Amino acid sequence: MNDYLVRALAREAGVRVIVSSNSGLALEAADRHGTFPIASIALGHALTGAALMGAMLKVRQRIAIKFEGSGPLQKILVESDNNGRIRGYVSQPLVNLPSQTREQVAAALGDTGLLTVVRDVLLPELVESTVPLSSGDIAVELTFFLNQSEQIPSLIEISHIADEDGTLQAVGGLLIQALPPYETDIVQQLRNNIQELPPVADLLHSDKTPEEILALLFGKMPYKLLEQRPLRFECGCSRSRSEQALISLGAIELRQIINTEGEAIVDCHFCHEQYLFSREELEALLETM
Repeated sequence: MNDYLVRALAREAGVRVIVSSNSGLALEAADRHGTFPIASIALGHALTGAALMGAMLKVRQRIAIKFEGSGPLQKILVESDNNGRIRGYVSQPLVNLPSQTREQVAAALGDTGLLTVVRDVLLPELVESTVPLSSGDIAVELTFFLNQSEQIPSLIEISHIADEDGTLQAVGGLLIQALPPYETDIVQQLRNNIQELPPVADLLHSDKTPEEILALLFGKMPYKLLEQRPLRFECGCSRSRSEQALISLGAIELRQIINTEGEAIVDCHFCHEQYLFSREELEALLETM
C-alpha cells in the first residue's frame, strides 16, 4: 500500500491541514506484533496520530506519544520523526473484544490514565507534557492535548475500516490547526465541513486520495498544497545497539546469562526484530568490558 500524508495551508483563513493515508504501516505493525483485531485497530489509530503530529516537526526532531489507560490494552507507545519514519507497539497485543467499533477501541484503552507527549526538539533536554485521559478515543485525546496543553485550537480525526474478521482495510486521519493569532472560528468551520463528509478511512477505502480529501474539506476556501510526504514503519534498532544494551547490563549479569542460558536474545519492543547472541559472542562482549 502507498502510505503518505499531505500538508496544506490556507493562509488567508489562518489554518493548516494534514491528511494521512497509512493503512500499510498499520497492517505491518499488526503483523509484526501479532495483534488481535482490537489491538491492531488501537495501534493503527495511535500510529496515525504519530504520523499527523510528526508532520509538524522540524528537521531531525522526533516525537513520542504514550497512552497509559485503565483498559485491557494498558499501554500504547508510538514514535515519529519529521521524515515520516514511524514505529510503535501495544503492551497487550492479544486483547480480544467482541466487536471493533470506535467505542470498543476506546474501551480497550480506557477512559482513565495519562497521555504523555515527549518531543526531541534538539534542545539540551526533552520537552515533555502530560494530560489525563478522558475517553480512551485516541483522536479525542490528542485533540484535547493540542487544545489544552499546547493552547492551539486544533482538531484530529482518525478512522478505520475493518472486515468481518477484524482485519484492517483502511486507516487514515486528518489534523486541522489554527495559525497565529489562533482564531478558533476557522477550526470550527472545518469541523462542520468534516461532519458533512464520510470518515477519512471510508473516503480512502473508496479510492479517494489525501489530495482529494483536502479538496473536499476546504470546499471553496483557497489553500496551497505544501508537501506530499511518504510514511513508513521503520525502527531504529540494530545489532550494534543490542550489543550496547547487553554491555550496559554489566559484567556480572552478562556472565550470569552466559552461565545459565548460554545465549541471549534481544527483542525490540517496537518492531519485534530479534537479535541472537551466541555464547562465543557474549564472551567476546565480556572481554570488551
